[in-house]
Amino acid sequence: MYYRKDFQRSVCIMATMIFVFPFSLCAEENKETVTSTESVNAAEKGSGIVEDETGVYYIVKKGDTLWSLSQQFLDSPWQWPGLWAENSDVPILNPHDIYPGQRIRLVPRKTPSKAELSEQFRLTGQEPEFDQSAQAMVKPEFSEPVQKKEVPYFAYPSIDRVGFLMKKPAKSSGSIFKAKDDKGMISKGDQVYIREAGTNALLVGRHYTVYRTMKPTEDEKTLISIGVQHFLTGIVEITEKKPRFAIGRVIQSFRDIALNDLLMPRIPRSPKITLAESVKGFEGKILASEDHAGIIGEHSVVFINKGEDDGVRSGQQYSIYYQEKAKLDPQSEEEILLPPVDFGKLIVLLTQKTTSTVLIIQSDKAIHSGTKIRSP
Repeated sequence: MYYRKDFQRSVCIMATMIFVFPFSLCAEENKETVTSTESVNAAEKGSGIVEDETGVYYIVKKGDTLWSLSQQFLDSPWQWPGLWAENSDVPILNPHDIYPGQRIRLVPRKTPSKAELSEQFRLTGQEPEFDQSAQAMVKPEFSEPVQKKEVPYFAYPSIDRVGFLMKKPAKSSGSIFKAKDDKGMISKGDQVYIREAGTNALLVGRHYTVYRTMKPTEDEKTLISIGVQHFLTGIVEITEKKPRFAIGRVIQSFRDIALNDLLMPRIPRSPKITLAESVKGFEGKILASEDHAGIIGEHSVVFINKGEDDGVRSGQQYSIYYQEKAKLDPQSEEEILLPPVDFGKLIVLLTQKTTSTVLIIQSDKAIHSGTKIRSP
């Protein structure tokens, strides 16, 4: 009898728990959901920061760029390539264009492994520092501290597609005279047939840069030719040789490749451009943009009228400026020069003897051909 009463009491308790516990769970979940939603709404209305279980995000506002967001949240504008890579799923097809309303992931909410932290220490030579609000992270142990620090650099993943100006056209190794199936617009993966040029034999297995030469660039004042623009369109690998031609496969296309585009041996370029000290007392000007746009802005690739002969090297930075004139005396025709005003910056990507290819990394106003540049 006592056993029966104990059994009945246990059944009643279990039934009560089964009935009550799920509802308490649901209430807690609903509470958390409401709280999370409220925090997201508040963030979007205020600073634009959104935080959830997958990470920390920023809602893009008008005027934002990856450059400015890297400066704001990563303390350095040079980190924009990493920010772009972190948001490959957004997707951001062009790093130069982000739009209001896009969610940009800032900090992945995860704890780095010891291997990742060790790699960070190897590259920087510094102990990792963490935000106090982040999750607890384990400090790595090292048997022998790495003394060597990596030289500061500017990361530019698109370096392979950057063209250049030369006094005379580069020596061609061949030209594309046909595409398989007579495709009009040749792109990655297509098979092409190449006519060899002179004694520059094409080698099977070797990669060649595909390019075309543009109309010579002239000085806008003197009309003297400054150089011939080499416009890069892709990369081809030679797969087979025939008696009078070669067969190749397009392994990368920067732009539409066309019939009669030329080939030159590919020289690998590092996307890490080591920063270098600029030339003191430097004066130069912007010649034209690579795509011949009338108005030039941030992230545009342009050519300048100074090169290796002037001491210009890749990784150097220069200021973009203007200088106005004014009449000191309204009754006189005499004009005086006012102090120069810097309104932008550029970094040198490639150099030739008398010209260089540069990237506009910051600009507060439109840039035109002839705009002056100087030492920072």
